[in-house]
Amino acid sequence: MSYANRKQMSSNRTVSIIVVALLHVVLGYALVTGLAYNVLKKATTDLKTFDVTEPPPPPEEKPPPPEKQPDTPPPPQVAAPPPLVRMPSPPVQIQTTPNPPPFVPTPTARPAPPAPPAPPPPPVKQQAAKAKGSLVGLFSNDDYPASALQSEQQGTTAVTLTIGTNGRVSGCDVTSSSGSSALDGATCSILRSRARFTPAIDSNGSPTTDTYSQRITWRIPAE
Repeated sequence: MSYANRKQMSSNRTVSIIVVALLHVVLGYALVTGLAYNVLKKATTDLKTFDVTEPPPPPEEKPPPPEKQPDTPPPPQVAAPPPLVRMPSPPVQIQTTPNPPPFVPTPTARPAPPAPPAPPPPPVKQQAAKAKGSLVGLFSNDDYPASALQSEQQGTTAVTLTIGTNGRVSGCDVTSSSGSSALDGATCSILRSRARFTPAIDSNGSPTTDTYSQRITWRIPAE
C-alpha cells in the first residue's frame, strides 16, 4: 500500500469521527429540548398503524398412502370339542349278609346230686335238769337293789334259764317283768352266778342242755 492511500484513509477516518461526534451532539440536544419525545411518539404511532401481514400457512402435506398389506388367508376355524357330559354312575349295591346268631348250647339238666342222708334223730331227753337246792333261797335282803329300795319298787320276776351240760346257767330270759328293771336285772345276775343244776340226760345217757323256769318275788324287807 502506498503512502498516498494511507493518508487518504486517515483523512476519511477523521471525517467519520467528526460526523459521529456531531450526531451525538444533535441527539443530545434533541433529548434535552424534547425532540426525543416527539420522535418516540411518532415512532409509537408508526408502530400502531403498521400492518403485519402473516405469511400464509404452508400447504398440508398429504400422508403417504398406506402400504399394501399382503393378502393372507384367515386362519382356519377350529371347531370346539363337544362338552363332556358326566353320566351319573349307578349306585353301588352292597349286599349285606346277616350274621348268623351265635351258637348257644342248649343247657342240659344235670342230674340232681343224691340227697344227703337224713340226720340221725336228736337224742330224746330222758331226764330233765334239776336244781341243786332251792333257787329262792339263793336270794337275801342284802341282794335288794339300792335303787329299787329308794324307789320302793317290788314285784315278781319270771325267768327261763338255759342249763348247760355242765349244770351251770348259760342263759337267762325274763318272760314276765316285775315292773322294775333293777329287780329284773338282779334276778338274772344272781341266778347266773349262784344257781347249780344236775344236767339233763338224753337217751344215750349223755348230759344235754335243758331249760328251767323260775319265778322270784321281791318284797321290801321290814325294818
